[in-house]
Amino acid sequence: MGGLFDIDGLLNKKSMLENDINSETFWQDVNKANEINKEYNNICKIINNYNGIKDSINALELLKNELDEESYEKELDSIEKEIRLLEEKVHLNGEYDDLNCYLEIHPGAGGTESCDWASMILRMYQKFCEKNDYKYEMISESAGDTAGIKSAIMLIKGDYAYGLLKRESGVHRLVRISPFDANKRRHTSFASVTVTPEFTKTPEIEIKESDLKIDVYHSSGAGGQSVNTSNSAVRITHLPSKIVVTCQNERSQLKNKEIALKILRNKLYDLYLKEEEKRNDSLKDNNVNIEWGSQIRSYVLEPYKLVKDLRSNYENNEPDKILDGSIMDMLKYNLKNIQK
Repeated sequence: MGGLFDIDGLLNKKSMLENDINSETFWQDVNKANEINKEYNNICKIINNYNGIKDSINALELLKNELDEESYEKELDSIEKEIRLLEEKVHLNGEYDDLNCYLEIHPGAGGTESCDWASMILRMYQKFCEKNDYKYEMISESAGDTAGIKSAIMLIKGDYAYGLLKRESGVHRLVRISPFDANKRRHTSFASVTVTPEFTKTPEIEIKESDLKIDVYHSSGAGGQSVNTSNSAVRITHLPSKIVVTCQNERSQLKNKEIALKILRNKLYDLYLKEEEKRNDSLKDNNVNIEWGSQIRSYVLEPYKLVKDLRSNYENNEPDKILDGSIMDMLKYNLKNIQK
């Protein structure tokens, strides 16, 4: 356990945070204080779980000769389960892993087919949230011309939302018999997913008004037109980076603009962090390239049934369950087997 769980490092970090918490000026910055308290509580939970597992192992060794084989195996299975749960928490140790996240979906080329596939992916993540007590809020959803969606942005809230979902970024591929093809031919569709943290605090990022193209339009998508018939929806294009952000879930154009600008700041900061990471990797002579938007997973419904993640080699022959939101096992598997 010691090789995987850096207990000494966690104890040192806990001691440093305790010094901050006991400082007379701790509550002068409430937001920062709340972040430190959250980190401190998470570290305490891991340390307590670690110590509890060690105590269970020691107790089991003492009772080994007194237990029958069935009871011993049952206790051992229980300890192994606790270790796996602790291991998952340790893997969620990225700087922003404990944050909420924005998840954005766009169809690829292919018209109605890809728009429909994008809506299937959206439903998959919505169902995942519902099955696992994550809250989600639709920031923007634009309906396709015939079926599906042209784009969607959702905010997912819950413990380690970004850490669990960050490896979902990339291109998702679907192979199926098209419901839109009268000849029942097999089609391949693509859609991209982008996951960014909802940063609780970002450094001052300069956004010049002259760098922004702001469009307003009628809301669309589920409930859009019935809720609002004025030009309340907002689309902001950041011209230097080509980043486009939309928001239409509020009745007020001003509120939608405020939310869109917040998401834009998140995206610009995330872009800055990725560029810094690339620069650091180049300094380390790291030859591993992670291409943004590269295909990460295939969902095959015909001529056989299979979901395969191309990075971790995770496979599941029940794609219907995956598309119905049962993706937690896949997320946890990828957490351990994909380095970034």
